[in-house]
Amino acid sequence: MLIFELVIGLLFGGAVFALWADRIGVPYPALLALVGALLALVPGTPDVRLDPELALALFVAPTLLDAAYDASPRDLRANLGPLVSLAVGMVVLTVAAVAWAVRHVVPDMSWAAAITLGAIVAPPDASAAAAVLHRLRPPHRLLVILEGESLFNDATALLLYRVAVAAAVTGAFSLWSVAPTLLLTWGGAVVAGWVLARVEIRLGTRIDDIAINVLVQFVGTFAVWMIAERIGLSAIITVVVFAMTIAQRVGGRMNARHRIASYAVWEVAVFVLNVLAFVLIGLQLRGIVSRIRPHEWPTFAVSAAVVCAVAIVVRIAWVMTHTLIDRWREGRRRVPSASPATVGNGLLASWCGMRGIVTLAAALALPAAPTAFPRRDLIVFCAFCVVLTTLVLQGLTLRPLMKRLALRDDDTVAREIDVARAETARAALRHLERQPPPSPSRDVLRSEYQARLEAAESAASLETQDEDAASIAALQLQTVYAQREALTDLRARHVIGDDAFHVVEEELDLLELTADSRVRPTVA
Repeated sequence: MLIFELVIGLLFGGAVFALWADRIGVPYPALLALVGALLALVPGTPDVRLDPELALALFVAPTLLDAAYDASPRDLRANLGPLVSLAVGMVVLTVAAVAWAVRHVVPDMSWAAAITLGAIVAPPDASAAAAVLHRLRPPHRLLVILEGESLFNDATALLLYRVAVAAAVTGAFSLWSVAPTLLLTWGGAVVAGWVLARVEIRLGTRIDDIAINVLVQFVGTFAVWMIAERIGLSAIITVVVFAMTIAQRVGGRMNARHRIASYAVWEVAVFVLNVLAFVLIGLQLRGIVSRIRPHEWPTFAVSAAVVCAVAIVVRIAWVMTHTLIDRWREGRRRVPSASPATVGNGLLASWCGMRGIVTLAAALALPAAPTAFPRRDLIVFCAFCVVLTTLVLQGLTLRPLMKRLALRDDDTVAREIDVARAETARAALRHLERQPPPSPSRDVLRSEYQARLEAAESAASLETQDEDAASIAALQLQTVYAQREALTDLRARHVIGDDAFHVVEEELDLLELTADSRVRPTVA
């Protein structure tokens, strides 16, 4: 009962901290990290252990699906080079650098345990940085790279993590088995994610009850993760492909009520999981702190400081090196680029290396018994210190840094939103023109959509007015469906990306709800 009461209190506190973080412009995980640190220092807090196999599935699967659903395949393909560089090259370099550094501080730590620590702290969680950057509106390409990196760097890090954990526990390791394993787990995961997404779409679109539909989404997410784990595939890649396939194919098949309810539930669920992850790591740290002997504190403190410094410095060095190489290549081509590499973009990207829920989940997933995994307490302690340091240090300074660099949004998404609004308004007008002889309801709606088209073409805003007549509402529903088809076609033809798609999709959902509420009388 004590743990339940503690979690309920901290969930409420997390909500308060999130509101506060929004006002001061910092990622709310930074405040949650401070709360986790304080929990480790409070006498009497219980030492909680979580099933290692449960930790990754519980915390990573839903948050990863939520992020992957909003990703734009078109934009990811356009920035494939930087994404591979960050998601594979930088992760591998960070793992190697952290393992080498911590072995110099703790010589008796095995290479397998050191690599495990490196794999835990290697993948940055760009969602924390994106939460701040979205409000500051940096160049769109920078956001795409950061968010895409967070989708795929977890797969690289967790593959190395699993290999290192197995080597540390069993003492067996084969370098030649890594490459075939990588090919099988990633290639098979892409196929499995696509197939399972088609199954989920067929099932989900046949369920009209909103509560059951959302429940099926959650069950499906965990089922996809567990199936991938059982057959030896990369659960990360499987979930990413699963989510992106659903996002691209389910748009026109889900009505507004289901979509709005689903988005709201997922947003709350991801927030709750973030709070729980920091609470659990804080409770585990309490047990670790109580087990550290006085003469061991220097080793723990120096190890944590070294790992934090290496994780931050490696990212800065890697990103800035690639930025300078890209600038040199652009200079040699002498052809102006639509999104040129700049030192400012490189500095901002290199400072967006905050670690978050994946690092916490991987640390929690280590075999729980202290004797089962070598140096487990030291690894968990260092992992939390990296999360705390990067979230607080980089999270609190990200806004001032961006203002100092004077980076500006290139209006890519805004232009695509205007295109989507104009095309959907034209689709609505075409549908209205095909209606039977003129009627007052058609004239009213036609004037509304004509005004929407003119506003989109002039990049102005428009506030639509509610109409009371049921005939107008019914006709508006039909025009919304026509607009949705046009919007889906724009994305399919890569005229717009997913960022613009989701903005206009939300506007159409609101129009559909307004009309639907007038067609179907509500029951008090």
